[in-house]
Amino acid sequence: MKPLQYISVKLALCLITGILIGNFLNLSTPTSSLFLGVFLILLTIAFFKAKRNSVVFGVISSLTVIVLGLFLITNSNPKNNPNHYTNKEIKNQNVWHIKIIEILKPTIYSHKYLAEIININTTKATGKLLLNIQTDTPIQTLHIDDEILVNGTLETINKPLNPHQFNYSDYMNGLGVFHQLQCKDKHYFLTKNRSVTSRGIAANARNKITTKLEAANFDKGELSIIKALLLGQRNDIDPEIVSAYKNAGAIHILALSGLHIGVLLLLLQFLLKPLERLPKGKTIKLVVIVFLLWGFALLAGLSDSLVRAVTMFTFVAYALYLNRPTSTFNILSLSLFFILLSKPNLLFSVGLQMSYAAVFSIVLFIPIFQKLWQPKYWINRKIWQLMSVSIAAQLGVLPISLFYFHQFPSLFFISNLLIIPFLGLILGMGILIIFLALCNILPAFLASWYNTVIYIMNSIIKWVSTQETFLYSEISFDKPQLILGYVILLFLVSFLAKKSFKGVAILLSSVILFQGWVVFSNWKASNKEELILLHQTRNTILIHQLGKKATTFSSRKLINEKILIDYGIAERIDSIKQKELQNSYRYKNDRLIVVDSLGIYPKELTSSIVLLTQSPKINLNRFIEETNPKVILADGSNYKSAVSRWKKTCAKRKVPFYYTGTAGFYTFD
Repeated sequence: MKPLQYISVKLALCLITGILIGNFLNLSTPTSSLFLGVFLILLTIAFFKAKRNSVVFGVISSLTVIVLGLFLITNSNPKNNPNHYTNKEIKNQNVWHIKIIEILKPTIYSHKYLAEIININTTKATGKLLLNIQTDTPIQTLHIDDEILVNGTLETINKPLNPHQFNYSDYMNGLGVFHQLQCKDKHYFLTKNRSVTSRGIAANARNKITTKLEAANFDKGELSIIKALLLGQRNDIDPEIVSAYKNAGAIHILALSGLHIGVLLLLLQFLLKPLERLPKGKTIKLVVIVFLLWGFALLAGLSDSLVRAVTMFTFVAYALYLNRPTSTFNILSLSLFFILLSKPNLLFSVGLQMSYAAVFSIVLFIPIFQKLWQPKYWINRKIWQLMSVSIAAQLGVLPISLFYFHQFPSLFFISNLLIIPFLGLILGMGILIIFLALCNILPAFLASWYNTVIYIMNSIIKWVSTQETFLYSEISFDKPQLILGYVILLFLVSFLAKKSFKGVAILLSSVILFQGWVVFSNWKASNKEELILLHQTRNTILIHQLGKKATTFSSRKLINEKILIDYGIAERIDSIKQKELQNSYRYKNDRLIVVDSLGIYPKELTSSIVLLTQSPKINLNRFIEETNPKVILADGSNYKSAVSRWKKTCAKRKVPFYYTGTAGFYTFD
């Protein structure tokens, strides 16, 4: 197989290159437009002057597509739009006229929404905001397309306060959301006049379906899975269930993506086959299938994963319509090319990366696996085919999965073998049940049967996830390992397709390079020493790394385990011990003094670093006069009112002050 023989593959690779270059350079819109204009002129000249198969025409075409990618990623940056709110003069307090475009998963403290700006005061503006409405605020639940007036001040989206934590701020920035609004009591007004969009109509349809399903007496846990499978709504799923699917290597079942759309396409191909008997029946069948696929995507919320899946399988449906031996590589590359044309930022989406990595890996490895063993009996063939697809897909996403999630469920093939063959039946019956529920003719026995099917599926996943011996977690995996991992996979495919001494030499060289980087990273971690003050509410935590071992010093035994796990993975820590917090430490050339609630401290503290914990009742002015500290630190164990007073005092006395609640963790140099 030679993927580069297809023009679509070359176009997709050139477009990806341009997007990556544009993301790195971060050019202005006029500059990128100028580059694109120049290359379009060159391409036009080459089109009329040069031969289509000449090197000159090929090079200019490739460079034009690369510059197109650069232009698209530059133009997709909301801040490059002159009407974007960040390019306007904004007062501290403003009236924001915003429209709800997406409902996010709520927290204990607030309901979260993505909103689109319509006006700032009376000025037209564009942009997206994160809207937080406190749970105790007496406002009715908002829906998609609702418009609201909020009197408030923009706030930055908080960055993680501890090292190696998930950066929600960067994630939202990738979605084009740079600020948030806090909606408080009496600072809002829900408008009566609003415009209706297709997303709003689809959301109302989903709400109506949900109401009908709730009336059918499905169990709460099973209903949340049904809503995820058929409506793309995952906000109500119990976190333990999500964790079980993740640990079993079956989380893709809960996320509407290529797997579900592929199964749906096969169902539609089978059910609509009688249409082929009509005049131009094949064309009618194709139109109906594409319409139903995009209708399903709209109903399920048009998430990025659904858009790319439906785009890809629209091309697959067209290939089936033509009935030509079109290469899967050609289809995949075309779908990827058009997706990135419309939304170049999706290239940096983990979902898109994993989807295409899995599908490309299946296309590459399946022919190789089928040659390894060709079972004689039908049942063995089907089991081997399913296992081959699962193994190939997992190989494709393995480096990405290790990089982002740091775990590998080795029993993934069991969960896939037990669930995937019946997924078509589960989806088909689910669609039928929704239709019957909407028509108020859903039989109780059918609802009960479907509830049992979902319960059995959940039970299987839970059982697989409890086999902790086969779950490899907390695996350190960085960007160089990610890149080298895919280099190894590419050379492995090349070697298996055409065995040669040169192929095995290159493959082994890539493996040695990977191992060399792991050895170097472990050596680097073994020679590192670091002392960090972490942030945790009502607790003081110091973590001291010495080589691949770490020790925590805390005022309370209860430490947020996630903080330590993430730190240990990123820093390649083998073991973490816990000790009680002391009042004084020596670290390199610095002395650290901890002043707790008792307010007791030694008098000789000149040029020492002072850590205030548990809101000590001390006169900070007198304390500074007596001790002349080098810097004063305050962590999450203190009252915010006390921290505010200390900050003002330190600013007046010109003493450096650092609060982990706003600035994040502190590293002792």
